[in-house]
Amino acid sequence: MPLLHWQSIETSVTQATGHAFRIQHQTAISGGSINRVYRIADQERSYFVKLNQAGQLPMFEAEAAGLSELASANAIRIPEVICFGQSADQSWLVTEYIEFGRSEDMQCLGRQLTTLHGCKNDQFGWFRDNTIGLTQQHNQQSHDWVDFYREQRLRFQLHLAARNGFTGSLQTKGESLMQGLDLFFSSYKPQPSLLHGDLWSGNRAFDSLGQPVIFDPAVYYGDREADIAMTELFGGFTSEFYDAYREAWPLDDGYSVRKTLYHLYHILNHANLFGGSYAQQAESMIDQLLVEL
Repeated sequence: MPLLHWQSIETSVTQATGHAFRIQHQTAISGGSINRVYRIADQERSYFVKLNQAGQLPMFEAEAAGLSELASANAIRIPEVICFGQSADQSWLVTEYIEFGRSEDMQCLGRQLTTLHGCKNDQFGWFRDNTIGLTQQHNQQSHDWVDFYREQRLRFQLHLAARNGFTGSLQTKGESLMQGLDLFFSSYKPQPSLLHGDLWSGNRAFDSLGQPVIFDPAVYYGDREADIAMTELFGGFTSEFYDAYREAWPLDDGYSVRKTLYHLYHILNHANLFGGSYAQQAESMIDQLLVEL
């Protein structure tokens, strides 16, 4: 990246922290699929930086707000937001740099997640939209969870899928599912819990003391089952994690069916982002759910 951009980041960090900062060490970090990521440091402090095109600044603004919302719960360690900004054709987000360790206290993560989910709001959604991956995620607030999930999660993704060429039976079956969505909640009334929103194993880690850290959120207030379902979608969470969560806050019996409903949102998003077999997987999930109606 041009020197001018790094100088802009130095200035922004200096203004945000009140301490002069000049980059003396700059290390690219592998693993980012959406952004370029770096560790930058002087002789005293290190920071984590995400970089993307200038047009992605709203994504970083929303991520910063989401990290701050999660941090306000005082439930799980969250990287502190330092600053975000834009310079010419680049935008960035700078956060605290956390050194990860190998020790993992999954029981602690399970218990702390119940504390996070215990933070409630009076409506589902959030005060602003954000992103899930690179896809816009609408969060218009609502008192009705079923309506929120139908319109701002499933229907939005299905409309995107149609524009991406996934039409036919995926759409007709998806419409049938949305028409019957209330039946999955006939005896279960979720409350608006603070959610990470994209809690797969790549968005959690443990610091050098073995304490949980979560990051890269897609924050909103919703059914806590949605977060738990996401942890199951791609694996990476142990039985100790689930046992600790359930011991602190048991899940409703209907979760075993509804988790597929919550998986569907993310698989549809993957179909829209990556194509491939995800559309077929989504249709198979819809078939499973329609049997339950």
